[in-house]
Amino acid sequence: MTGKHSLAGGESVTSSIRAIQVAESDGRARGALVQIATAELDAVAAGGVAIRTVHSGVNYKDALAVTGSAPIMRRLPCVAGIEAFGIVEASADARFRPGDAVMVHGFGIGVEHDGGFAERVCVPADWVMPVPAGLGLFDAAALGVAGYTAALAIHRMEHNGLTPGAGPVVVTGATGGVASLGIAMLAAAGYEVVAITGKDDAAAWLRSLGAASVLPRSAVEAPGKPLRHARWAGALDSVGGETLAWLASTMREGAPIAAFGNAGGHAFGGSVLPFILRGVQLIGINANSPMPLRETVWARIAGGLRPRGLDAIARVIRLDDVLDVCERQVRGETRGRSIIGFH
Repeated sequence: MTGKHSLAGGESVTSSIRAIQVAESDGRARGALVQIATAELDAVAAGGVAIRTVHSGVNYKDALAVTGSAPIMRRLPCVAGIEAFGIVEASADARFRPGDAVMVHGFGIGVEHDGGFAERVCVPADWVMPVPAGLGLFDAAALGVAGYTAALAIHRMEHNGLTPGAGPVVVTGATGGVASLGIAMLAAAGYEVVAITGKDDAAAWLRSLGAASVLPRSAVEAPGKPLRHARWAGALDSVGGETLAWLASTMREGAPIAAFGNAGGHAFGGSVLPFILRGVQLIGINANSPMPLRETVWARIAGGLRPRGLDAIARVIRLDDVLDVCERQVRGETRGRSIIGFH
């Protein structure tokens, strides 16, 4: 597209935007800061919504895509960013009007549809949600898909019997975006939270989020015994691999594990005994859930699961910083959430 493109609502959008685009270079997919044409905005004519991006969070999946550390992208070139929070500029759908504060995450954005690491995003209207009442754009972005994933995990565990009085809930990979928000949400809802981390300097920060106690990664024992001392009433696991197998062996009768990450590996070599002798429940968490469930979970986030101290979890970065942040995130050198501020 060249020149200006006129959109429903009378807006006119410039012909190029700044974005982090992943493209193939020397046989490997890598991200770069580029200036790209906004041809995607033609989708507005077919029922889409054009959004001026205000914030977008850098998730672990984004970091893998931008650094080329894993084959995340299903289309190349593609703008990275699996979430976007911003203001409607134009809409061909009556549900959204210019000036509305909205958000979009999942549905393939940042993977097979140009995503949120761009100054503007255009997506089908059915992918868009209003920012919940009581949350501003920054708070919604500080929570982001990571906060949604954490809240969905808690929601699913509670649906499977977890209550605040049941006993301690353990969170692995505790300094990650989903895990740290999970700690804060669990604490806000009245749970006793035990955090496990490999970062010796993170204990005070994790306690400030609401962890009642912090254990070192060495607390996770090597594989061996299929059943160990039953300690946990629930678990949020971002690590997978041997850590998930250990968790299963240490859960109480009927306790749920919500698994949403594979930072420690995707292979799962545990024993079936915790599941058939203790009734341990393993719940897979997929944040790309149907819109009615999204609305339910986001309403809980804006209410009783809303964590305190988001400023301690989220920090604002520039688009120019994204490549470096992604490299550090893949190396495990970040904590909490990095939020791109566009304006």
